[in-house]
Amino acid sequence: MAEDSARTPSSPATTPPEPAHTVPALPRRLAQPTPVVLAGTALWLVGVALFAATAPGGIEFWTCVAGFVLGLIGYGVFRWQRSASRRGSRGAWKGLSGLDG
Repeated sequence: MAEDSARTPSSPATTPPEPAHTVPALPRRLAQPTPVVLAGTALWLVGVALFAATAPGGIEFWTCVAGFVLGLIGYGVFRWQRSASRRGSRGAWKGLSGLDG
């Protein structure tokens, strides 16, 4: 009976450790945030134009204006951080210099 327990693969001494599972990297075209940021900002601009024609001065118009302005500011910060990363600035986000945009 001692022989059977030594041969079982479920014994903690004989089972190899399980490999660590890693998440596969995204394809390069899906890892680039520039098209998403620009598309979202463009959609806010379309909303500005639409509501400027239908309900100028309404809450929808000003919501779209705010979305468009914040999209421009966000894209500017993103570009600023990317250039700092490419320069090798110490305070820049890591991993942005390899992305083209």
